Amino acid sequence: MKRYIIIFEKTATGFGAYAPDIPGVGVTGTTKEEAETLIYEAIKFHFEGLELEGLPLPESISEAEMLLIPA
Repeated sequence: MKRYIIIFEKTATGFGAYAPDIPGVGVTGTTKEEAETLIYEAIKFHFEGLELEGLPLPESISEAEMLLIPA
């Protein structure tokens, strides 16, 4: 099982989501929950296509950390 970082961004109309290590896969939704469901489905579909073509899954190389900045 591979692990990938997913970035969720609040927009004026909802949420966007993408995985930095999976180029070309991004979604938008009206809620964060919808974006989460859609990004999972998009990644699954993308990986199925890669496997059908005999291509390797992308490596997960990104790291994320929450930094606390005093205000």
